[in-house]
Amino acid sequence: MESIVLNVEPRVCNKNEVKRLRKAGKVPAVVYHKGEETVHVCVNELSLDKLVHSSESHIVDLKFPDGESKRSFLKDIQFDQVTDRVIHADFQFFSAGEVLEMEVPTSFTGESPGVVAGGKMQIIQHTLTVKGTPSNIPQQLTIDTSGLELGQTMHINEIPAQTYSGKFEIIGDPETPVVSILAPKVDTGTTETGAEESVEEKVEE
Repeated sequence: MESIVLNVEPRVCNKNEVKRLRKAGKVPAVVYHKGEETVHVCVNELSLDKLVHSSESHIVDLKFPDGESKRSFLKDIQFDQVTDRVIHADFQFFSAGEVLEMEVPTSFTGESPGVVAGGKMQIIQHTLTVKGTPSNIPQQLTIDTSGLELGQTMHINEIPAQTYSGKFEIIGDPETPVVSILAPKVDTGTTETGAEESVEEKVEE
């Protein structure tokens, strides 16, 4: 998995400071690691947006003003319900070789017989949680759908083994649906005019 550098600054933890930071185009965040004290920081909103809206997962090298850099990953993000702006972020430090659990975007490949037959692919899970070491966790979870027929749904326990090749584990309820091939809508042949005529007939009766 590739890494990106994100500059962060320490911040004071209070409501007034949070408001001031957001007006200045910065997002309050926390960084934590099991057994260590939580660190309160802020990050440039535009830089964070690029990370949040990326189609791939990344290791994040948090760079502090004193030049120190610590490896982390984006654990959680909060959005404003009205503006959809990022208003808070959680990062988690990790050490070399540590087993992590993190969300990875899904992508789908392969020619599904169901799609060829006129069906439509419905992506149900746009991200999945995986468990493994950073070097084995992919930036994107590419899932082969070439075995999906019309009307079929693939669940977590049906994801082809070659997707992860024993390098990492997909976390979650095995019966969670991931992607479906929806059958095409059937044209009943009823037209608007036909419907109106049917209503008129009932009125006459």
